[in-house]
Amino acid sequence: MNILVYGAGVLGSQLAQVLVRGGNDVTILARGKRAEELERDGIVIRHVFQLKTTVDPVRVTRTLEEKDEYDLIFVVMKYNDFPSVLPILAANQSRNLVIVGNNADARSMQIFLAENSKVEKRIAFGFQVSGGRRQEDRMLSIGGASGQMVIGGLDGEIAFKSILGQAFEKTKYKLNYLDDIDAWLKSHIVPILMLNAVSFNEKREMIKLDGSRKQIQHMIGAMDEGFSVLEAMGITIIPEIQAKLIRKHQRMFYLLLKIYSMLPIYKLVAGSFGEIEALNNAFTEWKKATGVSTPHWEILKRDYSIL
Repeated sequence: MNILVYGAGVLGSQLAQVLVRGGNDVTILARGKRAEELERDGIVIRHVFQLKTTVDPVRVTRTLEEKDEYDLIFVVMKYNDFPSVLPILAANQSRNLVIVGNNADARSMQIFLAENSKVEKRIAFGFQVSGGRRQEDRMLSIGGASGQMVIGGLDGEIAFKSILGQAFEKTKYKLNYLDDIDAWLKSHIVPILMLNAVSFNEKREMIKLDGSRKQIQHMIGAMDEGFSVLEAMGITIIPEIQAKLIRKHQRMFYLLLKIYSMLPIYKLVAGSFGEIEALNNAFTEWKKATGVSTPHWEILKRDYSIL
């Protein structure tokens, strides 16, 4: 199957490797130094938990032209980078798109593509349940090759589900199909913001959580408030266990955050400042629209966050 992975960061590289090893004809879109690395060395991934390094050759392109046609395009980018890519996707003649990553406004993206594309687009949205970071000439990965993607359409079942099944048929990677992917994506933003908004210094560099009792208690309160904002918007919290854990098992969640604050794993699951800032802007608009009181969020912003 002829597949383009648009984006060659950690998650794009993980996905491209999975698809290459699944026997697909994979092209990865990259630019600059990253494109040169991929052409020279292939996809080099250090699998942290498996204690092994894999190397896979891959075709590289630096552009997506109007005439280029792929059976599937996976757009794997940071949330704040999607707007610049949508016009390029609209101009291209490929039909089946999966937009992968944090997403606060999947509906508006789908509308833009519907109104501006030269051919009818069939669109799904997904999120890879994995993480990692770049290290010199390779990617450090957790949960890549044997990971999973939550995926779904905004208007019922994905129209190209059989094509997706074929692409992943010979992989260990799992596609977890959801009926309400938009609710899942919005629900996911709350813990992402809670963990990341307090984890940057004045230079916008990623740092460890403070880990103090006061900070963690406000983080738990802020997450509860975040879910309340979504519920006021009529959005179901998915998975439901997130809200239950926060509201009924705060001591357990406190211990999990305390452990998280003490381990270096945050470096492998952290977001970028630009993406967190964009997600925070979207969430701020939701708070304004609902009028839900968020005192814990305000304290975190005042005392711990530079957003």
